Amino acid sequence: MDFLLGLTQLIGVHTILGLSAYVVLLTGQVTIAQAGFFGIGAYIAAMLTTLAGWHIVPAMLVGASVAGVVACIVGFPALRVKGLMLVVATTAFGEFVRLFWFNFDYQIAKGEIMVGPEGGEGFKQIRYFPENGWTTGDVALFIWVILIAIMLALWWMDRSRAGAVLRAVGEDELAAQSVGINLTATKVTAFAVGGFIAGIGGGIYAHYTTHIEHANFSVLLATFAIAYPILGGLTNVTGTLFAVVFIQGILVEGLRFMGDWRNLLFGALIVVAMNVRPRGLIDERVVMIVGRAFSTRKGRADA
Repeated sequence: MDFLLGLTQLIGVHTILGLSAYVVLLTGQVTIAQAGFFGIGAYIAAMLTTLAGWHIVPAMLVGASVAGVVACIVGFPALRVKGLMLVVATTAFGEFVRLFWFNFDYQIAKGEIMVGPEGGEGFKQIRYFPENGWTTGDVALFIWVILIAIMLALWWMDRSRAGAVLRAVGEDELAAQSVGINLTATKVTAFAVGGFIAGIGGGIYAHYTTHIEHANFSVLLATFAIAYPILGGLTNVTGTLFAVVFIQGILVEGLRFMGDWRNLLFGALIVVAMNVRPRGLIDERVVMIVGRAFSTRKGRADA
């Protein structure tokens, strides 16, 4: 049971990470910076709860806000470039953040032990959940409540003018600019929102793992972040969730007995999926079929 709850926690956190990239991808930008924002949220939230004794919710919000502000600052110069150059620029930023935490050392005495970030040794003793009597089920519920709230917020955004603006920029920048859309403001806003969401995910991740280090926020994590919404599809936020379940639940955990061979299978399946479903697992056609099915059921129930 603990294994299933742990997997549920993992899927929840990685879905939040994927949704942070989803917002940016709507504007047609591919970013490798999400792991950096994830790390900022993780370290700051952990320091506030462990060193300052804060409650986890305000600590997460502060960590996420800092990540969002950093994303906004980084977004202005980074988004002046496109395509491969943007990937290179955001990769460099992610590595800068990772190396910053590798060299960051700030500890205080708590009883007979020292707690806090210790450079390359990482940040240990993040004990908020066990010290406050949270069970594995409580943590899983907490993660999924936050995830559902984020998904609902993005679902609403998708159906508002804000979502239409983001998609317009992603589809055709020239056409979007011709109708008065400020491209820079739109892209930077998406970057900031994505950074905020990644910061929330990082804050949760730090507390449920109880030990974080710079290696946790590598390019591999950033690659997963953009793989989830691309594989799941940018038509609907639920696609990201299905992609995380597929990758983390089936490929990573379900095929653990295959050892390193699953990495080859993982790459092959992603290539196949992207060729068979180029617009993601949940594309416009799937959304239309599901919508018609619900409409038919509703019509029968009314009759």
